[in-house]
Amino acid sequence: MSLVELGRYDRNLANILVGRLESEGIPALAFDAGASIADGSWLLIPVRVMVDEDDFSRARQVADDA
Repeated sequence: MSLVELGRYDRNLANILVGRLESEGIPALAFDAGASIADGSWLLIPVRVMVDEDDFSRARQVADDA
């Protein structure tokens, strides 16, 4: 299992996307969600959504459709 970055998003969108991916049977993780010390700092430290390399194509399609 090798994790790859699907994309970088604001904290709320990243968590929604992780939930959407998991509802499609694609395990996903949100990295760096706790790195922002203030709600408005997501532009400085976006949250990375990570998926397994084998699931990347399907995850990209789900993300693009969302």
